[in-house]
Amino acid sequence: MSRLFVVSGPSGAGKSSLCTALLKDCPKLKLSISCTTRAPRLGEKDGCEYHFLDIEDFEKQKGAGAFLEWAKVHDHFYGTRQSDVLSVLQKGDDVLLEIDWQGAAQVAEKMPDLMRIFILPPSIESLRERLMARGQDDALVIERRVAAAEAEMSHAAEAHYQVVNDDFDKALQTLRLLVAK
Repeated sequence: MSRLFVVSGPSGAGKSSLCTALLKDCPKLKLSISCTTRAPRLGEKDGCEYHFLDIEDFEKQKGAGAFLEWAKVHDHFYGTRQSDVLSVLQKGDDVLLEIDWQGAAQVAEKMPDLMRIFILPPSIESLRERLMARGQDDALVIERRVAAAEAEMSHAAEAHYQVVNDDFDKALQTLRLLVAK
């Protein structure tokens, strides 16, 4: 039976890096590509990291009920199309959603037989350092992301499991064990 895994956590906690490594280890696990209205970052390609949509197209799909979940995060819309998830599950593969806590809650309402995992940074200061080391955002954006992260982390207990990413290899091993359950 195919399973749905939802991984959430604040920006900079390491969820993308952990999910990328987990997907390499688990060939039956497929990443669901979310939609977003934000511009692609350097090296991102449409249909690989995200489906990049303009606001009008996103709103049209949202209005048609196409999204399993959607949210506005850092001034941009993000969403997962239900048809994308169901097509992978129907093929017999497991699905991994890497989405924010708001989206995870929406998915849990519609598809309660999922496993929710929340990735936490070891501390707020380490999160700030990771965001600065990325070199993608200015100081004002980083401070907004840190403030948002503190609010997001208050929802960690809503997940079935919390994984603190203080050691990447240990956190990845924990994720492997959870997916193998």
